Amino acid sequence: MQEPMDRLITALSAAADPTRLRLLALAARGAFCVNDFCDILGQSQPRLSRHLRLLNEAGLLERTREGANAWYVLAQGEPGALARYLLRRADPEDPTLAADRRGAARVLAERAREASEKFRRAGADWDEMRALDLPAADVEAALLGLLGGGGLGRVLDVGTGTGRLLELLAPRMQSGLGIDASRTMLALARVRLAKPEFAHLSVRLADMYALPLRDAAYDLVLLQMVLHYAEEPAQVIAEASRVLAPAGRLVVVDLATHDRADLRDRLAHRALGFSDTDMAALLAAAGLRAEHSTSVAGPLAVRIWCCRAPVSADQHTHSFEAAL
Repeated sequence: MQEPMDRLITALSAAADPTRLRLLALAARGAFCVNDFCDILGQSQPRLSRHLRLLNEAGLLERTREGANAWYVLAQGEPGALARYLLRRADPEDPTLAADRRGAARVLAERAREASEKFRRAGADWDEMRALDLPAADVEAALLGLLGGGGLGRVLDVGTGTGRLLELLAPRMQSGLGIDASRTMLALARVRLAKPEFAHLSVRLADMYALPLRDAAYDLVLLQMVLHYAEEPAQVIAEASRVLAPAGRLVVVDLATHDRADLRDRLAHRALGFSDTDMAALLAAAGLRAEHSTSVAGPLAVRIWCCRAPVSADQHTHSFEAAL
C-alpha cells in the first residue's frame, strides 16, 4: 500500500499532463464515458483510455461500469479535493478549456434529449417544444407571421433537430441547410426530408460555435430552441451573424426568462430562458438591428426575436432594445 507522500506524488504526476488536466476539468462537470471524451477532445479512444486509466489508478477519477460503458467522475475524498484545487488554479478563460466546456454542454444536451421519454415515443415527430408541452403550432404560426410573405432565399437552420422547421418553410426556400451536433437527430431529419419536394434541402453535422460555412452565405438564419443549451450564447449569435448576407435576417425562438431550474438537470439547459434585455445585449454585440419580436403564451412563455444584418459592414447599427 502506498504511503501518503507516495500517493500525493502519484496523483500530482498523473495530473501533470495537458490532456489529463482537460479530462479532470470535464469530469468535474459530470459523468462522461470514453466516447464522450473522444467526441469533446477530438482524440482517439486508445489514447484517452490510457489517460483515464492513469487518472483512475492515481485516485483522481472514479470509474463506474454500466452495461457496455464505463463512466468517469471526479473522485471523492482527498484525491478529488486535490483535483478540484488544481482545477481552481487553471485559467477559466483558457481557449482550450473553454472549447471543452462548450463540447461538454453539447454532449450533455444531446444525451438529455435523446434519453427523453417523449423522444423515444415520438421519434421523428419529437421536438423540444413538444417535449416541454409548449404550443408548437402557435409558435410556428407566430414565426410564419413574423417572416411575412414571399420567398426566404437561402436558409440555415442551426440546431435543426429532426428538421421540422426546414419541412415547414421548404416551399418558400431557394435552398435550405440544417445543422445539428447530434447524429441521431440528423438521421431522423434525413428520414423526414427524404421526399422529392425536399430535394433543395440538406442537413449535416456541425458545431454551432464554429460553423463550417462561408461568410454572408445565407439570407435567413434560424435559431429555434437552441440558445438555452449554449455554454456561450454570444458566440452562437456571432457565428450566425457572420454567415448572414447583407440585410439578411436572424430569427431567434427561445424561452422567455423562467424559474424552472429542474430543466438544467432534466434537459441539460444552460440558461433559464432570456429576457429582452439579455437578447438585446447579445444581438447588439453581433451588430444586428431589431425588427420585430413577439411572445407566445404557454406553460413556459416563448419569445421570438427577429433582427437584420446591416446592408453593409460599415452601416451604423441600431439598438435592439430601443425597438422593443
